Amino acid sequence: MFRKVENQYYLEEFILPFEGKLRADNRWVKLAKIIPWESIEERYANLFPSNRGQLAKPVRMALGALIIKEKCGYSDRETVEQITENPYLQYFIGLREYQDRPPFDSSLMVHFRKRFGSETLKDINEEICRAAKKAEEQKKDDDNKPKPPSGGKKTHAKEPNSPESKASSFEVYPANKGKLILDATCAPADIRYPTDLSLLNEAREKLDNIIDLVHKTLGKPGRRPRTYRQIARKAYLNIVHNRKPGKKAIRKAIGKQLRYVRRNLSAVDRLLAMAGDSHGLSQKQQDTLRTIRMVYEQQLHMYTYRKHKINDRIVSISQPHVRPIVRGKATADVEFGAKVAISMVDGYAFVETLSWDAFNEGVTLQESVEYYRQKYGYYPEAVQADKIYRNRENLRFCDRYNIRLSGPRLGRPLIDKVLQKEQRRIERQDASERNAVEAKFGEGKRRYGLARIMARLKETAESVICLQFLVMNLEHKLRVLLFFFMRRLFRYNLGCQEPSLYCFN
Repeated sequence: MFRKVENQYYLEEFILPFEGKLRADNRWVKLAKIIPWESIEERYANLFPSNRGQLAKPVRMALGALIIKEKCGYSDRETVEQITENPYLQYFIGLREYQDRPPFDSSLMVHFRKRFGSETLKDINEEICRAAKKAEEQKKDDDNKPKPPSGGKKTHAKEPNSPESKASSFEVYPANKGKLILDATCAPADIRYPTDLSLLNEAREKLDNIIDLVHKTLGKPGRRPRTYRQIARKAYLNIVHNRKPGKKAIRKAIGKQLRYVRRNLSAVDRLLAMAGDSHGLSQKQQDTLRTIRMVYEQQLHMYTYRKHKINDRIVSISQPHVRPIVRGKATADVEFGAKVAISMVDGYAFVETLSWDAFNEGVTLQESVEYYRQKYGYYPEAVQADKIYRNRENLRFCDRYNIRLSGPRLGRPLIDKVLQKEQRRIERQDASERNAVEAKFGEGKRRYGLARIMARLKETAESVICLQFLVMNLEHKLRVLLFFFMRRLFRYNLGCQEPSLYCFN
């Protein structure tokens, strides 16, 4: 059940026990002003169609807690502790007065992430960035708007039958404006580096625990099925403790673990046939058993045919949705996580494609350009991307709509030296401007935890990834607001007798 909050929160209404006041220039106060809570609340209320059940937490508390967690890099428990201790954080999540008790339990953070799915967060991000860009354009117009001269002639609008209006009426598509930056990266999951041997050993150990549980649930009828757990463990450690095991030794160890896993699976099937529906396994344990069966089939196929590749390869039993992503980087050839393709416009990042399977980001260019036209009403002037986007289809698409795709010009070099020099200048400029997306990836991975996604569920991990880009956009918006404030302050100081940044006379 959800109940909509009717009254808007104001800074002056927040009550502190020590008769103080919150500062209006605090970062959390500024951040609360630029988030459209009311429109988000309408979308959030659709998740609760029933009027029964326990009253849900307000949208400002749920989304605000997630933003605090991703912005500061806290854990779920630490987020609740920080909110309890900080009055500015309590104002940010929508509390009316300071309270010294936790506003909610830390376990609710998982439910908050499930409620704000990746698609919902994409829409919220779009709305925030759209409002930010409109405000920036308005401020630029106000700053650059010339003052009308006193006593001058007033400018009149064009007449409807004038040549200028007739010429403008024939324009079907507006001129291209803006620049679109495209790139992709991998958001690695928090898993151990997977090897075939370690994966099979983990599967064998989990099957041993399942056998113990089902055998105990049946009342221990007879002897427990023999699984040779100590011998299997010793065989695994013999290879792990060897610093440089040979290929033959590794293959022999994998064959042993496969046979141990097959024996354990047979024992589990016999016990489950005896237990029926009263097997005592939870839903999570049943999902784990299903994953182990898939892991065994994949590993047996690769072992039999002496291969190291297979479609939809499982690299983690606890997170079976994680897939290997071949990146070809200097630090790691393969990363394990979700692949994210983003676009950047004026410093704001948008998640275009998020998939746990590897994909060619070059095929997403046309869709991203069309989505750019839907948002702004015109095509971009240039698309700045790396070489993987420069395929023949994308080049023909950009040439059709008069879009410049960054990179070297195809064909023979230009004969005119002046044009050749100008072409090289444009290529260098596009390459330098495209560094903004690399900086955005670096900011997300070094500052906001994009380098290791700690969420374990598939849907919550996708929410965390989208949340991190949303938080980075909010930070960019705060920096832009600070820039406009400092520029207006500097222009104001120029009118003083002694121009100074701190002159207010």
